Amino acid sequence: MSRRRTLSTKKKLALLVSAATVAGGGAFVMAATSNAAQSPKTAAESSVCQGLATALGNNQRFIDGQRANPDAQSAARITNREAVIEQIKVQQKASGCVVGESAQGSQATQPAQPAPPAQSAPAGNNGGNAGNNGNGNGNGGNNGNAGNNGNGGNAGGGAAAGQQVCNGSTVTLSGEGGAPAASSNQFPAGTKLKVTNLDNNKSTTVEVTSVSGSCVLLNNAAFEQVREPGKFLIRRAVIEKVG
Repeated sequence: MSRRRTLSTKKKLALLVSAATVAGGGAFVMAATSNAAQSPKTAAESSVCQGLATALGNNQRFIDGQRANPDAQSAARITNREAVIEQIKVQQKASGCVVGESAQGSQATQPAQPAPPAQSAPAGNNGGNAGNNGNGNGNGGNNGNAGNNGNGGNAGGGAAAGQQVCNGSTVTLSGEGGAPAASSNQFPAGTKLKVTNLDNNKSTTVEVTSVSGSCVLLNNAAFEQVREPGKFLIRRAVIEKVG
């Protein structure tokens, strides 16, 4: 009788272990299925992913430009930007985004931000000239002022100090390290730009130190000064040339 009871107990323990194993396996399968269902987000689904995709796209565009028109420093620049792209891909993975997704261009589809009030231009030909410089069609003082507003968006390196530039551009990060700085395809090295994030009213003034594929890209340190937590894209930005 004693032996029968011992065997019965062992069988029960074996059955319990088997049941626990099956249950554990089922839980693992359910967890794996749940994780698989959470597919990476695209730029269209997340502002974080859009900012990273834009940063990656801007760096790719810069590399393409260097390859199309190489100079003595192109190889070094390309190597640097390829390393930046790899770092952005790491950030995409960590943020649950599609790794390697690229959004070319930094121009927003939203209307350009209004330019600050322009100083009155002399009437007549001078006003008309201001309109022509701004790619406008002004034939007098008032129309010339309208041209100046256009100039703020398109003049690039020819804009006067204190003038708003890059109207309609979004701002993202280049992925580069170092002290706060910017890169640009419109402004030469040494130009100082003030970038204001209208969503939190934070500003940073940085110097352009390198070339990029968009009007202005902030490096990591500069972007941290104006970013909103968890975001890699500034949709509403005011960019001013201050020096």
